[in-house]
Amino acid sequence: MKNSEYELLAPAGDFSMLTSAVRAGANAVYFGLKEFSMRDNAKNFSIEDLKKINEICGKEVKKYLTLNVIVYEEEVSKIEEILKKVRGKIDAIICWDLSVINLCRKLKIPFHVSTQASVSNSESAKFYKSLGAQRVVLARELSLEQVKKISKIIPVECFIHGAMCVAVSGRCFMSQELFKRSANRGMCAQVCRRSYKITDEEGKELRINRNTVMSAKDLCTLPFFDKLKDAGIVSFKIEGRNRDARYVDTVVRVYRKALDKNLTKEEINEGIKELEKVYNRGFSSGFYLGVPTNDDFSKVENSAATTKKQFIGKVTHYYPKAGVGTIFISTGGISVGDEINIMGNTTGIEKIKIKRLEIKNKSVKNASKGDEVGIKLPRVRENDDVYLIKETNFI
Repeated sequence: MKNSEYELLAPAGDFSMLTSAVRAGANAVYFGLKEFSMRDNAKNFSIEDLKKINEICGKEVKKYLTLNVIVYEEEVSKIEEILKKVRGKIDAIICWDLSVINLCRKLKIPFHVSTQASVSNSESAKFYKSLGAQRVVLARELSLEQVKKISKIIPVECFIHGAMCVAVSGRCFMSQELFKRSANRGMCAQVCRRSYKITDEEGKELRINRNTVMSAKDLCTLPFFDKLKDAGIVSFKIEGRNRDARYVDTVVRVYRKALDKNLTKEEINEGIKELEKVYNRGFSSGFYLGVPTNDDFSKVENSAATTKKQFIGKVTHYYPKAGVGTIFISTGGISVGDEINIMGNTTGIEKIKIKRLEIKNKSVKNASKGDEVGIKLPRVRENDDVYLIKETNFI
């Protein structure tokens, strides 16, 4: 398969992520509406946003809308209304409930079968192909050899990076049982990521040695990415609609490079270091190279990223002719030599290494809370958020 035939598919939970994905080199984006999305915690989009989404994506970047939750009887008519409104404005629907599939067929809207369907064999692939599916997003519990066989039946999409679920392809009821928040309706409270104790019938407690016993490491395929390119996969999918523009920009750029060329060992190591800077729980090869072991469970409750972002303020003015902007620092402070990230819906993300700061036209080394500081900037917008990037203890 030629590189031009590969699709790099990025998550978009809001406009800043969408813009970042497009600018970083994604061939396609997937996103949800404020209803019927498997990522209810993401900001998501409205139907009215589709015009702006199409403007950002242009003709080159494809747009896939996710309608992949469990659908109840009283919601079918609402789904049909949504499909009628989005028809012609998106490239495909990602779904798995047969009611949604049937409505897509009725309205002649292309559809891809979501990973929620857990397609893991050729017979299932043939069935969905017979229904008219253009593509199947395969279950995450497959080896590369299994992927190869199914890819001969129907075009396949596979996850290459991001969070993994300890439950089979994400079908979990823990969140519903404990917090009445259904993971299958996009409201997972991620209780599996917590630390746990075991308690006997007498109330005696024992803290488990590795106490994040259900928290899987994130998938990272960069070390063996060439094998994925030879597996018949047409679309390489990045997980992360609950992440941010910084995450999307970093991950898309790393895998864009891996798709466009065969990386050297040194380039792979450099790419992994970049991926480690943004949100992750440690990295695993998932099921691609074999069944996961104890080493594939995370040792952290939150993120193991080697850097973190700290909000410090907002852009107050930008002067395009001079390439200069002003930032009002509402918390913390910045210094010459620091790295900052500026994020906004239209800006996406800009990463800047501070070389010079000015307050009231005078050069300074530092700026702190309450200061409005001038700085050389690429094209940003008023009210964009500004973050200081700091190293963490996870090295």
